[in-house]
Amino acid sequence: MPYTPGQTLGGLTATLGDLPLGSVDSAGVAWVLQELEGWDSPEVRSELQQREADHGAWQTPVYYGERPITLAGTIVAPDRTALEDAMDRLRAAVSITDTVLTVAETIPKCATVRRSGKVLTRYVTDTIATYSALVTAADPRRYAIAPQSGSTGLASTTGGLTLPATVPLTISATTVSGQIDAANLGSFGTPLVLTISGPVQQPQILVAMPGGSVLPLIYSQDLGVGEQLVIDTAAHTVVLNGDVSRRRFLSVPSGWPRIPAGASVTVTFNAAVYNASALLTATWRSAWD
Repeated sequence: MPYTPGQTLGGLTATLGDLPLGSVDSAGVAWVLQELEGWDSPEVRSELQQREADHGAWQTPVYYGERPITLAGTIVAPDRTALEDAMDRLRAAVSITDTVLTVAETIPKCATVRRSGKVLTRYVTDTIATYSALVTAADPRRYAIAPQSGSTGLASTTGGLTLPATVPLTISATTVSGQIDAANLGSFGTPLVLTISGPVQQPQILVAMPGGSVLPLIYSQDLGVGEQLVIDTAAHTVVLNGDVSRRRFLSVPSGWPRIPAGASVTVTFNAAVYNASALLTATWRSAWD
């Protein structure tokens, strides 16, 4: 049967790179997605150490491992040439470099994947073929498509005056909180990317966790006009102006902060000296396991 470009085929829908799995592409090729194994749950890493002279075992901490995902289905093309081209595009999309896999759920989610096995294709007819591809997300989280972000300057209070009179007259102060509230709507803790834009002297970031603890990130150097420092709490990297590592100048005495599942944290921006031009931007995505 002929298909219309952009038509959805019902059932599972995903996008791998620019391949519209579960729908019809601009060449009229229908990409039927029949299997999405591994999207439901990542692998688990744990060890058991047998108890000496006793029953059972001691269990080490349990962590999620990588997330292997199998994509399988059927390709239906208008002709043999279009089918061969589609199979070539499939092999290119299942890349050995980072590729975004997006799955159309009620809340669309995505993961960054790389090829981790052979791409299998088999002719059924001269216009129909089956396919199977194995990819793996090193980060097991399934992230929201749309990032969330917030920005703030350094905390400050200006103005404010009470005039003596029979009826006191008060001029209100203007307060900049220096804080960002960051909420994770998902079911799994998610990291933050914190960008500090100078000029600012010895900036500090304090992340207040839901339980009341505060995790500080303390940078011992100054940033000049136009300089940017990017702190990635997942990769544990600190990069100045896009290409210079400054990890050795950042103190993380209480660990790298993450936003817990279904919770919020408050990010506070401080510095040794107030500067109205300093800016902190926090970016994050809600995450699911």
